[in-house]
Amino acid sequence: MAYKYFPHTEKDIATMLERIGISSLKELYADVPDSIMFKGEYNIDEAKSEIEIRNYFKQLCEKNKLLTVFAGAGSYDHYTPAVIPSIISRSEYLTSYTPYQAEVSQGTLHYIFEYQSMMAELTGMDISNASMYDGSTATAEAVLMAKASTKKTDKVLVSSTIDPKILNVVRTYAHFHGIEIKMISQKDGVTDKADMDALLAEGGVAGVVVQQPNYYGIIEDYSGYAESCHSSKALFIMNSIAADLALLKTPGEWGADIAVGDGQSLGIPMSFGGPSVGYMCCTEKLMRKMPGRIVGKTVDSNGQRAFVLTLQAREQHIRRQKATSNICSNESLMALFVTIYMSLMGKEGVKEAAQLSYSGAHYLCEKLIATGHFSLAYDQPFFNEFCVKYDGDIDKLQKHFIKNGFLGGVKVSDDTLMFAVTEKRTKEEIDSFVKTAKEATL
Repeated sequence: MAYKYFPHTEKDIATMLERIGISSLKELYADVPDSIMFKGEYNIDEAKSEIEIRNYFKQLCEKNKLLTVFAGAGSYDHYTPAVIPSIISRSEYLTSYTPYQAEVSQGTLHYIFEYQSMMAELTGMDISNASMYDGSTATAEAVLMAKASTKKTDKVLVSSTIDPKILNVVRTYAHFHGIEIKMISQKDGVTDKADMDALLAEGGVAGVVVQQPNYYGIIEDYSGYAESCHSSKALFIMNSIAADLALLKTPGEWGADIAVGDGQSLGIPMSFGGPSVGYMCCTEKLMRKMPGRIVGKTVDSNGQRAFVLTLQAREQHIRRQKATSNICSNESLMALFVTIYMSLMGKEGVKEAAQLSYSGAHYLCEKLIATGHFSLAYDQPFFNEFCVKYDGDIDKLQKHFIKNGFLGGVKVSDDTLMFAVTEKRTKEEIDSFVKTAKEATL
């Protein structure tokens, strides 16, 4: 063969074509209308050697402009300990992707067990599954759980202070499962509890979804929310950025039935938007309604510690129409990533990173307001992210930030920007950022 790494020889291809009764690969596309078939030449270079490929991608990489990040909105520039990429490549973890055979999957099962233990402790909940794709899909799956766990209900209430990206995914899931999504109004950047209570009083509500901190970075007071939900036989679902729970009151402490969110903040690089990992934790009562798998610890025939798949909804494999979810897989590599991150950082390290993020955000906020060109959009407590109104052209300001090496916030509206700070941002970087903001107004 001219290309020895291609999986199929010409003979292999001819044999397969003969088996299915056609004479050429082109016939596989016989049903595709000729009018939409591409007839030009593909813009693909000739084959290259390894060094040519490396040089090519090096040149592409050099076109990137690395910016100092002061933006968040769900993805945050946290520190990644250098040892993590090395550890996740070790052979102990390179076992079967789906760990059905415990005999050959102890490495995978072990770290999933540790992941579940850490996430349950971080959220203050009883049970954690073996991870989800990301925070948005985890939230959508929680909505489906709520419907499955309550009787004769097809309505879920969602706070207007939730991240719009999460809401879009929830709406998509809900549409195809016959669930009505009703929005709870907001007042001064926080959920309007009176409106929630009024909607609950109408009846037929399966669950209520809120976010902590919310989309605007505000730390909301959810006192009494769980009680209101439970008195109406609805589940209380809370979405949170994982790292923030190191300092904030946990979903379990708020009385949540289901805790979901994104784990990217636990050291996973931003990587132009992914991959990430979603977590899902719940009360023991809801364990059998939870999608995905749960790994447990036991002993083998020799009395040695072993890990097994304790619970999985078998319908995901053989009775898909009755499945708790058809996402029966997970972001297992990223679950391993955050497990190692939390192990390395320890409880105090995760808390310290969260405290530095909090302190840095409040310092930046004070400095921006002191310029006279920014004002707080909401007079509410915030964590490491906040919204400010700007008295100039936001688009022009953001271009000025990029020109000077900064990714300057997320545009929330025509006059409002949202900034985020993590433990990676130094005082010198924050001061330089504020100086750049002042220069934009000159």
